[in-house]
Amino acid sequence: MTQTIKSLPKLSLGPVLYYWPREQIFDFYRTIAQTPVDVVYLGETVCAKRRLMKPDDWLQVARILTEAGKEVVLSTLTLLEANSELSSLRKICNNSQYMVEANDMAAVQIVSARQSSDNKGFVTGPAVNIYNSRTLEVLAKAGLKRWALPVELSLETLTELHQNRPAGLETEVFVFGRLPLAYSARCFTARAHNLPKDDCQFRCLDYPDGLLLSTREDESFLVLNGIQTQSAKTQNLLTELNNLIELDIDVLRISPQSTHTDKIIAVFNDCLHGKQAIDEAEKWLQHYILTGECDGYWHNQPGMDKTVIDKTIMDAALNTK
Repeated sequence: MTQTIKSLPKLSLGPVLYYWPREQIFDFYRTIAQTPVDVVYLGETVCAKRRLMKPDDWLQVARILTEAGKEVVLSTLTLLEANSELSSLRKICNNSQYMVEANDMAAVQIVSARQSSDNKGFVTGPAVNIYNSRTLEVLAKAGLKRWALPVELSLETLTELHQNRPAGLETEVFVFGRLPLAYSARCFTARAHNLPKDDCQFRCLDYPDGLLLSTREDESFLVLNGIQTQSAKTQNLLTELNNLIELDIDVLRISPQSTHTDKIIAVFNDCLHGKQAIDEAEKWLQHYILTGECDGYWHNQPGMDKTVIDKTIMDAALNTK
């Protein structure tokens, strides 16, 4: 009886969730072009006021990455608040060159209508609420080619949805980065500086990895990123690679941070291809994590939790051998 060999998942780089200067964005993606990442998501997904990168700039970055052999996907805003944003959304969704990551149902509606003309299909980001296989069936009929698991769902839920997904539909999992938790019409970064949203003075530029919010006990709690709220801790699923490979997950997503993103990609790539042991790589990865780790949602626990192997139990088990 022959054993089926599991194919390795691709690595993807999610859209930059923060507000960085234009030249920093270009420098960042020139570096990413040299990494072994397979799929790169481009575009502003958080705030429409972040306009240092023009549409032509994003397309220029897309060309750089395409020439380097990367699959480029254009990402849309997650929360639409004005007609002008809807107009920009239509331009992204109606582009004839790149697949689109739809981050809300307005984008899904536009790209699904386009599906009949170009058959390019679309991706859904982790902010789109896909919680059951029936939703996957409906979206697949509308042209969905790849879906990203919402970050609040667990391995147990992923297993059920992935195994019951429509044929040919790819699954993507957010494996590294601060978790995007919520979006609001209010700008929390402006609020923190006693500024109105309409006169925010682009204070997000002062926080290349978001504004850290701590509890009164001085524990890292959340990150304020304009209208987006993130986890302060970084979800790190490196130790879950074998489970993800066994499940035949298609794509593993790393979320960009202002430093060491290329090194983080290299660590995951080395582990995927057996160039480095996962336990050894996990130690190296600690140097690149911003504010501690979490994986609670993955284990159906409170999101801030981190599953830790009890060293006492491990030592006792080793001593019995």
